[in-house]
Formats: sequence, structure tokens, C-alpha cells
Amino acid sequence: MTKRDYYEILSVTRTATNDEIKSSYRKLAMTYHPDKNPGNSEAEEKFKELAEAYEVLSDPNKRSRYDQFGHQGVNGPGGAHGFSDINDIFSQFGDIFGGFSSRGGRGGGSIFDEFFGGGSGSSGRQQNNTGSDLKITVKLTLEEIAEGVDKTLKIKKYKGCTSCESTGAKAGSGFSKCTQCNGSGEIRQVTRSMFGQFVNVTMCNQCNGEGRIIKEKCPECHGEGRVKSESTIKVSIPAGVEEGNYIPLRGQGNSGLRGGSAGNLLVFIEEEKHAEFTREEDDIYYDLEVSISDAILGVDVVVPTLGGKAKLTIEPGTQSGKKLRMKNKGIKSLNGYGRGDQIVVVNIHIPSKINSKEKELLRELNKSENFQPKASKAQKSKKKEEKGFFDKVFS
Repeated sequence: MTKRDYYEILSVTRTATNDEIKSSYRKLAMTYHPDKNPGNSEAEEKFKELAEAYEVLSDPNKRSRYDQFGHQGVNGPGGAHGFSDINDIFSQFGDIFGGFSSRGGRGGGSIFDEFFGGGSGSSGRQQNNTGSDLKITVKLTLEEIAEGVDKTLKIKKYKGCTSCESTGAKAGSGFSKCTQCNGSGEIRQVTRSMFGQFVNVTMCNQCNGEGRIIKEKCPECHGEGRVKSESTIKVSIPAGVEEGNYIPLRGQGNSGLRGGSAGNLLVFIEEEKHAEFTREEDDIYYDLEVSISDAILGVDVVVPTLGGKAKLTIEPGTQSGKKLRMKNKGIKSLNGYGRGDQIVVVNIHIPSKINSKEKELLRELNKSENFQPKASKAQKSKKKEEKGFFDKVFS
């Protein structure tokens, strides 16, 4: 059965941050949690599916392989193994469920404690200083796609301010505790109901979740902790990529505010149109035009390839439209196994103008049976019947 896209399973975009992925997983896992859906096998399967998707997308290395190669990139050693036992999920991701250690026992309270009393909500500062992602398009020739290529990119982006070491504070000025949240970076509101207490935690908008206020802003970055600059980044593009593919470079996007983590750089692939070849997956096609005489008699020709030139034999009697396959002259496969072929399509050249001598030669050749199209059996039978009919009529 074809697996669903992990981003679709977790209801996040392909540029989602780790925090967004974790938050969405937690929300959906609570919806399909076995304790909330006793005896519901469909909910249990969705719960396992969510855990498998989160296992990949929460790991930077696995997520990078999945973004480039899909499910094939995370199968096998070090990839996504799926979960057959609910307890495996709790043991691996128990921290996300407020201390839930296994289905049979809870190390820190039920998964629903936060919603139905007993829980304290999320802890720690909820900073929103992550830098934004950047997108760039790289044009590649078929030759570069066939073998893979290293590219050096110049990117204009925000980088950490060296004057204040990304703090945003002028040297020697420092910070003061935020008076609105008392340094916690978050505002808590507790309400009670018949089900217990609800704790609503929001980020403090006065300090942006940092819990501190800059006393005096850095004159270089004006308190942002980052400045505009141009960076040079090298990226290795594997063979076999195609139009629309993209390579995520983690942490190579804009730096975040005041030391916040950097976003990602998404390198999108664009294929340049080739003057001689067209592409179909890993195969390339080349149109070869030969004369009538060469097609009849056969000839050795030299054709271009992505790696240079190669000799190709046109056998005697080759028909127009014939496809000749040149093995392993195409594009390396993206999964690293094998490569495509070069398909040469033979087209016979028909001159639009000929002189009187050439006309005479063709008329002479046309008298030969070899230069006449061979009629099918049905056509021959029909002609025979017609001949018999006329013989009877005029006999």
C-alpha cells in the first residue's frame, strides 16, 4: 500500500519549523490517543501513522533524506521503521505527552491532565525569534543533472550581529527583567470548570517571550541582534534531480532575532532547455536525420551524448521512426542505482527539391519491386478478386 506524505499526515507545510511539527503532532496524537478511543482500531492505526511521520520529520537527518528522496530515502537502516506496538510510541515520545511512559502506567500523569485538571501546562519560555526561510532557484543543464554538481550560491540574508554577539544589547548595557511576565516569558491564565482547571499559556508580547528587556539597543543592529549581509553557500546537488525538486539546507536561512535559531534555505531546481536532447525521467531522446540511401544501405554515424560523442551503427533497411537504444548514456538515477539510456530516433530525410537527373534516377529505381511498398495479404487477395471479376466480364 502506498504511504501517505508525512507532511500531510501531520497537517503541516514542508517549510514547517520543528516546533510547529511537534505542536501539530501533539494535537493530532491526542485526538487519536488509545485512551480516548478505546477499542477503535482505526484510531489506533492513525496514532501509529502519526508517530511514524513524527519520527522522521522531528529528526533533521531523516527529514532531509525524506525531503530529497521521499519514503525511499528513509527506508532501511536509520530510516523510519513504523510502530507495531503502542508502547513503543509512548516509550519513544513519552515526553510529548506530559510524562506518559506506557499504556499500562503513567510516569507523570495522564495525557489529559493538562486539559482536565492536575497539569501545569507548558513550561519554559515560548520565544518566537526563529528566522524566516529563504528560497532560491538554481538552473541546471542536463549535463549537470546527469552526473550531479556542486554549486556556490551567493545569498542576501540576515546574519548574527558581531557587535553585540547577536544579543541586540549595546556592549555593557545588558538586560532587565520583564515586569509584565516577571521574567518567565509567558502569561498564564487559569480557569476552572466542572472538569477541572484549564491553564492557558500565551507568550508575553512585551518581551516577545524572552523574559527580559534590552536596556540600551545595539547601534549596529538596532536591537535585533542581526544585520543584513551577503553569504556564500556551497550546495551539493545529486544526480537525477528534476524540475520542481528542492534541497533544504537547515539553518542556512535568515538568522533569528536576538540569537534565535536560523530558518532554512530551500534550493529549488529548474532544468534548462537543451539544444539537442529532451528528457523522459532518466532517459534522454535525440532526433537523428539520415538520408534515404544511408537508411537503405546502412551507415556508421557519430552522435552527441551528454558525455561527449559516440559511434552508432544504422543497420541496412532501417525504417523512419526506428528507436535505437544506447545503454547507460542517460541520467544517473536519483536513488543511486543505475542510470538511464539515450534513445536515438531515426528520421529519414526527404528532399523537397531535386534536379532532372535525380528525377530520372528515382523513376528508374521506382520500377524495381524493392522500391515498391509491399501490399498486405488482404490487399493482394482483393486485387486477385478484382482481376478475376474483370477477366469474366471482358472474356
